[in-house]
Amino acid sequence: MKNVMLIIKEQIDNVGIIRRVSKYEEKATYQSHYLGLMWQFLNPLIQIGIYYLVFGLGVNGGRNVEGVPFIVWMLIGIIVWFFVNSSLLGGSNSIYNKVGMVSKMKFPVSVLPSINMASNIVSYWWMMAILIVVMFIFGVYPTIYWLQYIYYFICMIAFLFAMGILDSTITILVRDYHIMLQSILRLLFYVSGPIWDIETRSFPDWLVRIFQINPVYYFIDGFRDTFLSREWFWEKPTLALIFWGIISIILILGTHLHMKFRARFVDFI
Repeated sequence: MKNVMLIIKEQIDNVGIIRRVSKYEEKATYQSHYLGLMWQFLNPLIQIGIYYLVFGLGVNGGRNVEGVPFIVWMLIGIIVWFFVNSSLLGGSNSIYNKVGMVSKMKFPVSVLPSINMASNIVSYWWMMAILIVVMFIFGVYPTIYWLQYIYYFICMIAFLFAMGILDSTITILVRDYHIMLQSILRLLFYVSGPIWDIETRSFPDWLVRIFQINPVYYFIDGFRDTFLSREWFWEKPTLALIFWGIISIILILGTHLHMKFRARFVDFI
């Protein structure tokens, strides 16, 4: 736990650096493009259109899901997935790509996954704004359930932070890990529920229960509970305990490996 508290303290002490560097990264990524930062939401919009054509109109036949239009149901999950996917892939490479620079500057390498996550969150907020507009168009309005959005947002950030520390460290030690992570994320896309409801598919009950243990499924389904006013997070205490147990294990393991090898990152590269 000592390592966990130290890493968290480093994030808090360097909030200003995280914010400033993330803004610089956003501008640097799109500075050579004519549309600039507009690509932060144009690119996800194009992907959403493709997924809706394939899964909404093709596979699902345009039918409603849980009483709401498929586009609303899908948007809730796919927007979260885009943020999770880009943060996990970028976070896993964050230290590897910049460890040389950080070794010459006065801030800890543990903030690099957080910087990557912060740079991705602008696109996430733009897409959430679009989601709100689409929900209003289709008659989905705010209820008291929307208050628990804060809880599931914290769950998502905690997961990405823990995975960022672990993934970025392992990527330094085992370079093949980043490629393997890309394959794992392709699988997770189909078993985490962003584009279809795994509970209504022809999966055996035991396999559905395994899918529900997946932390990404937990908060994607939780965001749907929130926006579609289905149930409160405390009505699923077992899944909540499993989720926070998994996050705790990932964070303890990640911080232990990070602190153990941090002084030798440059040597490994």
